[in-house]
Parts: sequence; structure tokens; C-alpha cells
Amino acid sequence: MKQLALSLLIGYCLSSQAQYTDIINSNRPGESYGAYSVGTNVLQLEAGLAYGEDTHSSRLIPDLTQINYEYQLRYGIMERLELMYDGVFATVEETLMRGGRPSTFKFSNFQRNTLGAKYLIYDPNIKRIKEGPNLYSWKKNNRLQWRDLIPAVSFYTGINILAGDNPFQFSTEPDLSLKAVLITQHNFGPKWVLVSNFIVDKPSTDFPTYAGIFTLTHSIYARTGIFAEFQTYINDLYSDEIVRTGVAFLVNKNLQVDVSGLFNFKDTPERWRFGIGASYRLDMHKENEFIYLDN
Repeated sequence: MKQLALSLLIGYCLSSQAQYTDIINSNRPGESYGAYSVGTNVLQLEAGLAYGEDTHSSRLIPDLTQINYEYQLRYGIMERLELMYDGVFATVEETLMRGGRPSTFKFSNFQRNTLGAKYLIYDPNIKRIKEGPNLYSWKKNNRLQWRDLIPAVSFYTGINILAGDNPFQFSTEPDLSLKAVLITQHNFGPKWVLVSNFIVDKPSTDFPTYAGIFTLTHSIYARTGIFAEFQTYINDLYSDEIVRTGVAFLVNKNLQVDVSGLFNFKDTPERWRFGIGASYRLDMHKENEFIYLDN
């Protein structure tokens, strides 16, 4: 789940002052990006399959069923920097009632393709490690503290890539456009993680999108975590508020599987999705790396 969520499930803390962790950390199954990198020389694939429907209260707008093939490839260049290729290939069937008979139209294409990089600007764990634990009080070390309100902060920037005759593009949309995300991550004690993404997508186009994603994860068993996520986005073509929830299970230190779903609060369209997925890492990280910064 989001970055350290599954690490926290088995009582793991950041090793030394590096972002590399002994077990996998994944952006799945939600839509937000965690603040932390996968670690130097770690290659990670996160993929999923989702099925859902959009139904409209108006008969003038077609209903649709959609299958999403989701993929995210991440590679850690440095402890604070990772490259990310993120996308969705969608197969859609639209149905519109005409004269009492359904008329269908099918199409498939890339709904999203983004190549970008994420850099950790500030990590509060570095200062905590330098200060060390309270040697006189186990309770003070494990309860919620004021310093937990200080988040890790990262910045992501990427390029959206869509080309050809793509039905997911609006008519004046260029093949290349920018995306930027400010990411914060709070670790509240050993079992709670809150990730926030503040997104500006395609700002130079005719229809930019401004969005926020807020993901809360919680460990419930040694290898199992649950999450709840709220997403809001504003666009002149389509705006919405979406809720996601799901479960992730750690199979081993390099493999995570997940199940999730979403729904929204509108009837133009009324939307739901159900998905499954997995995250796997190829761990080529050979040695502990330390970051000495005066944060």
C-alpha cells in the first residue's frame, strides 16, 4: 500500500537514513503516490485489472462498461529520486437506447500514459533517527506525538503521452502535456499512514484538471492492511468526487496482492469499479545507503 504502509504492518521502521526498505512498498491499490522512493537500484512493477460501469440518469448520454488494464513501472535512481511510468489501457463498450433498442459502440485505447520522476524534498525521519529514541519511556516512543504532524514531502513532475486517433483525448488536446504533483506523507504511530496528493494535470491545455487525493491506510494484521481514499477533481469537461477502499496482503517481502473498489456520488454518471492487482519488485539494492542532510 502507500509507501511504508505494509512495512509498518510487520513492525518495520525506515532502516538507517535511506528510503530502501526490507520489504516492498507499493502505490497500489489506491491512486495516490507515496512520498518515498522504492530505493536505489530497485525495479518495481505494479499492475491491476479493473471492471466497472458508468450509468447516466439521462437517456441522451450512453452508459458504458469498462475494463482497465493498469500498470506502473518504478525504478529508483537514487534514494530520493525515482523514475515512474504510469498508465491505463481501457476497453470500453458504450450503450445508448435508440427507439427502444440498444445501440452499442466499442473501442480500446490508452486512457493515460505518463512518464515522470519523483524527488523527496524533506524527510522528517532523518531528524528522528539523529535524535534517537527516548531511553526512559517506551510509551513516549510509541504513542502519537506532535512531531508526527510533520510530513515527508515530495514533488513529482511528468509528461502525459497520448497519440493518434484516441477517443479519450478531447479534440484540442496535444499529444504531450505536463503533470505535476505535490505529495505529503504522515506516519501516525506504527499502524496509520496518511498520504495527500495535490495535482495539476495538463495545465497548458484548454481543459486543465485540478485534483486532490487523500489516502488513509491502517494495518490490521501482521501482513494485511486496509485503506480508504477520497479523490476530488475539477475539470470543465467532467468533475467528480470518488471514494475508494480495499485490502492489501503481503505475500512475501517482494510481492503484494490487493483487492479494491470505488464509487462516486453523482448520477451523471453513477460510477463503480472493482479491481484486483499485484506489485512485485526486483531487488538489486546491494548495500545500505545513508543520507546525511540537516533537515
